[in-house]
Amino acid sequence: MIIHKKPLHTLGYDFIPGEYLPQGADEYYLRNRQQLSAYSYRPLSETEIDRLMRNGNYSPNWADVWVTDSFLPEQIEHSKFYGRVRIGDMEAIYLEYRDLKLPAGIYNSTIVSCDIGGRTAVHNVRYLAHFVIGDEVVLFNINEMETSSNAKFGNGILRDGDAESSLIELELCNENGGRGVLPFDGMQASDVYLWTRHRHDRQLQDRFSAMTFQRFDTFRGYYSVVGHRTVIKNSHTIKDVKIGTDAYIKGVNKLKNVTVNSITGAYTQIGEGCELVNGIIGHGCRIFYGVKAVRFILSSFSQLKYGARLINSFLGDNSTISCCEVLNSLIFPAHEQHHNNSFLCAALVMGQSNMAAGATVGSNHNSRGADGEIIAARGFWPGLCVSLKHNSRFASYTLIVKGDFLHELDVRLPFAMVSHDVANDRLVILPAYWFLYNMYALMRNNTKFLNRDRRTLKNQHFEYDVLAPDTINEAFAALREIETAVGKAFYPDVQNTDWATLGRKIIDDATINLADHEILLEGVENSKRKVVLIKVREGYVAYRRMVEYYAATQLKHYFDGHTFEQFKAEYLDPTVQFGRMPFENMGGQLVRKPDMDALLDDIRTGKIADWDKVHQRYHLLSNEYPTHKLEHAIASLLELNGMEKAELTRDFIRQLIDESVKTKEWICREIYKTRAKDYSNPFRQMVYENLDEMKAVVGSLENNAFILQQQEEYERYRASAAGIQV
Repeated sequence: MIIHKKPLHTLGYDFIPGEYLPQGADEYYLRNRQQLSAYSYRPLSETEIDRLMRNGNYSPNWADVWVTDSFLPEQIEHSKFYGRVRIGDMEAIYLEYRDLKLPAGIYNSTIVSCDIGGRTAVHNVRYLAHFVIGDEVVLFNINEMETSSNAKFGNGILRDGDAESSLIELELCNENGGRGVLPFDGMQASDVYLWTRHRHDRQLQDRFSAMTFQRFDTFRGYYSVVGHRTVIKNSHTIKDVKIGTDAYIKGVNKLKNVTVNSITGAYTQIGEGCELVNGIIGHGCRIFYGVKAVRFILSSFSQLKYGARLINSFLGDNSTISCCEVLNSLIFPAHEQHHNNSFLCAALVMGQSNMAAGATVGSNHNSRGADGEIIAARGFWPGLCVSLKHNSRFASYTLIVKGDFLHELDVRLPFAMVSHDVANDRLVILPAYWFLYNMYALMRNNTKFLNRDRRTLKNQHFEYDVLAPDTINEAFAALREIETAVGKAFYPDVQNTDWATLGRKIIDDATINLADHEILLEGVENSKRKVVLIKVREGYVAYRRMVEYYAATQLKHYFDGHTFEQFKAEYLDPTVQFGRMPFENMGGQLVRKPDMDALLDDIRTGKIADWDKVHQRYHLLSNEYPTHKLEHAIASLLELNGMEKAELTRDFIRQLIDESVKTKEWICREIYKTRAKDYSNPFRQMVYENLDEMKAVVGSLENNAFILQQQEEYERYRASAAGIQV
């Protein structure tokens, strides 16, 4: 280990090595651009220097300590100043935040070449070097705050003179780094999704890297920043950070190479025992109690807490991870993972997901190498003690029942329950499970995720409705799979036929008992054992009913503000062409695949040359999404019923909307019924002395807020539907 010895009077100077200084610039040229407040500084007077020295302060060069005309030397005690230090306006005040009350000024601290904002309280900071501090900031009991001349603040960039090997990447979706991306402040889940896909397209991948590099210059010499009204106390090491306004940081072990976004109304809080390295934190986040995060992005209004470990991962907006470990994963908005013994690794999880206790998703211990992946569409819910193997893929709202799944899975039916039938050595799939048996939990998601979306700038439309273009497209695929499976089950000896047509006829004939045949799905599990469909007709009918309901609600919403004549002109004209297009879940935002492909083409060719323009396209597509969703709904309705556009008459649409009112009523009944089971189950009741105690503990069914809300929503929908003039 080499410890360099240099003259004391040089401490605080030459922050930028001479070979990296632009011609004609001094070492402060970038620092001057980073000023948070406009102050007019002047040198200290002899009287002020004398007062400072009598207060126990020291500097080898008092001429480089600059102040404003509102300087109060009595507010600086027992501190040392090296290099150029500038101090903003001072007042005879103290700053109070919660129970901490500290006089403004600088006390018992060592300051090296910093800008200290106005009316700031700096107490017991043992080493503060190369920081720009905002106004009314509180720094209390901090061991070390310092900045490297090549600080990057969590961004995946290089400064002049940096080795290529020092470039920070997030190795997402796969442990081998083959889907790595360069993080940057402002990165959205959609950016990461596009970048982690299309790895074979070298031109596109190079454009993503180039757009990231061009967001930043390569100059050395940027200072760390602490924004106005931020409070940092009782912390150990804070190095190479960019911290926004109004943040609250207490008791952290380490913040290193991190950007912390924070503003008034969306302030970020980081608490005791946290160690955060090489990361970017969004607005309004909460991180506390022993969190360890390395190479990460935490999107706005998300939480890490209670010892969570987040490594080489991206966590989308409005998500929570507690206690557990998440590695090499890309997670879209509205993810929940609360249990200490859950584990998520090498996965793309498309949001609105929930990891149960004991779930192990993506461990490579049951494969030959760290190169597997799991892809789970939104609404993914691996249940208690589920263990899954790479590679696997799951349709939207897949519920997986407790068990060790030893083989790779490709579950293509949405809203299904997947269970491991150990006794009969088979996999069992119940299609449309959520609609048939747990409507309460499913529909509660619609409201829950909307209420939790606290983004202040909603430049992207995140789709939270369980019935949307992505899930409806999956429902159509599920209908064809069920029809084919039924056809093969009833006619096993027939070759080269249209199994789906045969199966559809069988399903439509209510006199045929489907339970008399074992109905099998193919290509679901990488094994020789059977994959059995149960409750087949019920699931099939539920899929069709919900597709029709989806179309009806979209049309109803359209006719809330439009006439039938407008509808004819906009959608029934023979020259107007649209179909049931494929949609991509692009970071929580649903986008038609041709629109996504057009975006990628524009990036590839340089027509879109920076990430801000990409984000503008997201915003444009969000604005167009309601129209695209309506077109998709109409096309779905026509395909479901084998109709032409000309058959969408006034009477048909009126009848369709009336039928949707009945479906809405059915949904409300199912919500009530599935929740009521919890009150009538004797095993649920047995821990209470009587029904009154049960109600006192868990609340009464009659006063359930969600049920009451759904009933009110139904009444509004019914009344509104009755008033529509189609």
